[in-house]
Amino acid sequence: MTVLITGANRGIGAALLAQYRKSGVAAMGTSRKPVGDLLSLDVTDPASHAALSRRLNGLPISLLVCNAGVYPDKGQTLEKGYGAALWAAGFATNVTGVFLTIQALLPNLRAGHGKVAILSSQMGSQSKAPGGSYIYRASKAAVLNLGRNLATDLATEGIAVGIYHPGWVKTDMGGPSAQISAQSCAEGLGARFAALSVETTGCFERWDGSAIPF
Repeated sequence: MTVLITGANRGIGAALLAQYRKSGVAAMGTSRKPVGDLLSLDVTDPASHAALSRRLNGLPISLLVCNAGVYPDKGQTLEKGYGAALWAAGFATNVTGVFLTIQALLPNLRAGHGKVAILSSQMGSQSKAPGGSYIYRASKAAVLNLGRNLATDLATEGIAVGIYHPGWVKTDMGGPSAQISAQSCAEGLGARFAALSVETTGCFERWDGSAIPF
């Protein structure tokens, strides 16, 4: 089994990478500014995807975890915030970046009879709309839609796609008041990824396995 996790330099991505490696799984991580043995990948840059694809050179991938993401609109106000540049940055990473990653590594997934896990958020649910965080919510709704449609298109090839809410996690993004640790999150997500199959493809679940309304 070979796992590749984007945005693995910190937070949830780093916790997932550590967990897989501790269990003996051949796991790789990426970062925009890699340190150690992390691979270089800027998910917003097509040339960076092409370079990663060349470096992997057809290596079969069993699980691709699209974790890299940003929350650009914290603290923005409806009256004066949410500038166009923030929208562009949010969607470039949270939506386009996910698509480009899957597209670039599709040959590796096919070779590995792999599956794809996309980290979205319950904030992308159409049924949950408490307001605020418009860019983050919209981008997570968009990547949910992307994942659902990819699940349909890739099912015939045996490639399952799951979309997941990691919980409110104690990371730089989640803050110190969050509900769960990155390790607990990684353990829960790892179980969800292991359970993902073509029969459950297109699922939208929390880290603890409970379903989220679309």
